[in-house]
Amino acid sequence: MKQGIHPEYRPVAFRDTSTGTVFIAHSTIKTKETIKHEGKEYPLYELEISSASHPFFTGTQKLVDTAGRIERFRKKYNIKE
Repeated sequence: MKQGIHPEYRPVAFRDTSTGTVFIAHSTIKTKETIKHEGKEYPLYELEISSASHPFFTGTQKLVDTAGRIERFRKKYNIKE
């Protein structure tokens, strides 16, 4: 690899702003803030949504009634099965 052309790849702390959950992952993202986590200091990047707050991962996702939507479409355009 050529020296000086690749971004710095380092551990970064990601914090979910809605739940306050912090997790560490390797990234090349540039940050201005830092945070002390488990005795070490990491660059901090704040997320609006992560697996800690996303409805799919938390189990609060609503299911869409697709059968009803298909029936309404067929009725609207007079489509027979």
